[in-house]
Amino acid sequence: MADLPFLSRLRSHEYVALLLGFLFIVFEGALHIVILSLPKLVINWFYLKSRSLFLHFVGASSSSPEARRLADRIRKADNFEDLCAIFGYHNVEEHVVLTKDGYLLGIHRIPGPRNEPRPVPGSSTGKPVVYLHHGLLMNSEVWVCLTSPERSVPFVLAELGYDVWLGNNRGNKYSKKSIHHDPNSLKFWDFSIDDFAWHDIPDSIEYILQITRASSLSYVGFSQGTTQAFAALSIHPQLNQKVNVFIALAPAMRPKGLSAPLVDGLMKASPTLLFLIFGRRAILSSALMWQSILYPPIFVRLIDASLIFLFSWHSRSVTFTQKLAAYSHLYSFASTKSVVHWFQIMRSGRFVMYDDEPYTPALRSSKHSPRAGYRPAKFPTRNIATNIVILYGDVDSLVDIGAMRHELPEHRLDIRRLGGYEHLDILWGRNVHVDVIPQVVSALRQHCVNPEMIKSDTDAFRSKGGLHPDAAIDYGLGDGWENGAISDYATSTE
Repeated sequence: MADLPFLSRLRSHEYVALLLGFLFIVFEGALHIVILSLPKLVINWFYLKSRSLFLHFVGASSSSPEARRLADRIRKADNFEDLCAIFGYHNVEEHVVLTKDGYLLGIHRIPGPRNEPRPVPGSSTGKPVVYLHHGLLMNSEVWVCLTSPERSVPFVLAELGYDVWLGNNRGNKYSKKSIHHDPNSLKFWDFSIDDFAWHDIPDSIEYILQITRASSLSYVGFSQGTTQAFAALSIHPQLNQKVNVFIALAPAMRPKGLSAPLVDGLMKASPTLLFLIFGRRAILSSALMWQSILYPPIFVRLIDASLIFLFSWHSRSVTFTQKLAAYSHLYSFASTKSVVHWFQIMRSGRFVMYDDEPYTPALRSSKHSPRAGYRPAKFPTRNIATNIVILYGDVDSLVDIGAMRHELPEHRLDIRRLGGYEHLDILWGRNVHVDVIPQVVSALRQHCVNPEMIKSDTDAFRSKGGLHPDAAIDYGLGDGWENGAISDYATSTE
């Protein structure tokens, strides 16, 4: 009899959910085709109608006109360089890393403060090097799409004297190229967290160290960016000598599951169902379509509703203006296989490598099965020798600190709790310049190479609370923020 992974392991209501999911995907695909065939005039008409309905039933935002103007400019920025230019950073560099298995990864560099003369591209600055990596379904833009520069980790670090690099995963907006496979092929998208750990992270770090001629760098990861580092450091012992400190923001290693019981149970029962629903290429690629046709506040509410449903994240610390600016940069391409890998981890309750076997857990534990006792390989995270600083929100549903304490070497751990913080709050929250960034800076100063090169005025981050560009001067972030590219786009919170 043919092996059906989900047969007899789903309840009746889960089959109903699966059917509804298929119907939604079919409807969405048909809608996508219709939208592509419509003239721009018709699409604009629907956009304006959705805008008028939203304003009629919900009302206008209470944020200031200046804040809305800045949010709109950030929302419309096409790429990483355009986002940085809004805040006066015209010294941004773009580099391409060739991984050992043939993927081309776009990575970005902010070599210094906004007013510092631009160095020769690709040259060493002699400064301490920091590498930042994004989370699942994201790219490097998530670090620089904030509505105030003092809340942006890379901008703050660049002003303090760090050589800042930002990485990208294979398949996303800046890394959709391979010397072996076309991005329209199934083989191009045949990658999981394993491939990020075996290639993307270590190959990017090696490239950066070659360019900067530094002996080691500091790693700051967010969400899956921490997962990839945990995995990479565990399977590459030599990599631990090249990373002087690993700062994990909202770390994810083996989450317990989703907050939506129906979706959680369905995906854990058979993670490969995602292949049936989304195919074997990029997952949720239609998000860009919805983003282009919906009035931005409606798109924000749609994302908010999805995050509440799936993760119970209300993101109350992220202002609506910040969401308007950032949500358009939230999604980037990722493989369905990498998401399937996450549900395998949740189902097994272990931080395991991708499982290619089609056998069910019941068959694996059966004494009649020749595969009895089979379990996918686990990432040996206790082998990590790098110093680890964890910053986590105590109401983040994806963080299991108890599991991390069990899986990581205790003598290398420095765990810091952020009261009331959820997942995205650590990246875009209104008070990250007070609660998060000072701790990142202090950890970097403690472990980075040549800390004497870093500006010492960091305590101001704790004592100053303004979110206006003028406040950047008080923070020791250099002169002229108020006279630069954002003079007409003063920021504020709601």
